[in-house]
Amino acid sequence: MRLRGWGPLTRALAGALALALLALAGWVGYERFWPDASCGRGVSERGPDEECVGVTDGEVVFHPDLDEVSARIKEENDRVTGSDVPYVTVAFILPMTSDDEVERRQTLHEVQGAYLAQYRANHRAQQTRPPIRLVLANPGRNSAQWRPVAEELRRMADSPEDNLRAVVGFDVSTRTTAEAISYLTNEAGIPMVAGPLTADDLGNSEDHIRYPGLARVVPDNSDQAAALASLYSDIDPARTLLVEDLRADDNYIASLRDVFGRVTRDAPNAPEQFVSPPDLTEEGNLPNDFERMVATICTSEAEVIYFAGRNVQLRLFVNALGARGCTEKDYTVITISGASTLRTDPEFEWDALENDVTVRYATIAHPDAWTGRDAPADGGSREALDELLDLMAETGQGDAEQLTDGRAITMYDATLTAITGIRNSTGGEVSVPALEDVANSWLRMHGGGRVEGVSGWICLTNHGDPHNKAVAVVELDPDTEDIRFVGLAWPQGAPPEPDCPLPNPD
Repeated sequence: MRLRGWGPLTRALAGALALALLALAGWVGYERFWPDASCGRGVSERGPDEECVGVTDGEVVFHPDLDEVSARIKEENDRVTGSDVPYVTVAFILPMTSDDEVERRQTLHEVQGAYLAQYRANHRAQQTRPPIRLVLANPGRNSAQWRPVAEELRRMADSPEDNLRAVVGFDVSTRTTAEAISYLTNEAGIPMVAGPLTADDLGNSEDHIRYPGLARVVPDNSDQAAALASLYSDIDPARTLLVEDLRADDNYIASLRDVFGRVTRDAPNAPEQFVSPPDLTEEGNLPNDFERMVATICTSEAEVIYFAGRNVQLRLFVNALGARGCTEKDYTVITISGASTLRTDPEFEWDALENDVTVRYATIAHPDAWTGRDAPADGGSREALDELLDLMAETGQGDAEQLTDGRAITMYDATLTAITGIRNSTGGEVSVPALEDVANSWLRMHGGGRVEGVSGWICLTNHGDPHNKAVAVVELDPDTEDIRFVGLAWPQGAPPEPDCPLPNPD
């Protein structure tokens, strides 16, 4: 049999088939070498770890741990945008894709805190306009991909559809965080309320406004140290010692070194020093370093150790101190709020505390601060805590137990502060305030204009820092393997006056 030659129609079909096969091969090749970088609307893969980075209204879930709270945010946002009432957007920004279990847990608590403030604003507040839309912004691990996220937030601030009017968040005081905040405030002109950022130089001062429009709701390192010094004024300086991380790129550690350096300036011995690995979640050779350091501490007169470092390094140090040979001496380790994750660290050795080691630290917030018989009449209230607990019960987001790490409380207070500023800037014919009006609203947040935070009164100074804010002091309890509330301390030694006035700066 002889095959006939192809006719015109057959040749056309063959050509179309060939083009289709080439297109398919091209698409397969593109997918192989240039995979789809989209993780969902507004979010794309970036960086060496191909993290899903960007801004979402809850439609995209950055981590499975955030699935439920993201769905609640999306539901609330759809309700807000589905009405005819002009709304504003608040962005909540912090890394949301960590591999570390402890960090993921605290991130969940922080996002829940922001959502609960949004829910309160839209359902319970006396003033419910403008409605609040909440978006989640993930700048990637260590905020390394902050630039494209911040640029998107800047676009949203200029957009009459989004009406972004404040950014809330960040929870680690690093150089990258400082760069992102500087861009958002100095270049984009967006008002910000920071989360648990305590480094002294990550805020403003009377004579130096580094970040115009930035407000903070937690005491900085100097205020926390001053509160601790007031509470423990009977400590003999001759029995103190500073243990410090020499890490150079961490604002929190650098600030803490300076603050605790002043506290221990009359200590007889020079500080014991170490250098943490580039990745703060890694141990490096520090277990060996701390074992040798503890042997040196045993030969000194020190009994109270001020620790200037991050939580992983604190855990390694306390573990080593608990395994020391000089068991005839008792030791107290004092630090500040960066220690708040120690209680949930699975590698922390609680038995170390059974060997006459006490760990006390100033924390950003604690639910027991206003519930005890000795709670002061001024500086905070039980009612604010009760409302937050009611919101948790109503929404199913969070519970009383998780409040002890202070993360949900702090981000709830920060978001509440931002929303208060936005709504204080509206009225009459103004339904959506200008960015500068929101930033200027921080100037009114003292006296009768203070924010009744769960962590305590938020009375902002003229440069945006909380004035004489309550500092909760806790200690690790080996019997319950949890923290125990010790008491409240104040940077100025006593609670603020009932009307929360600002002192006249000299």
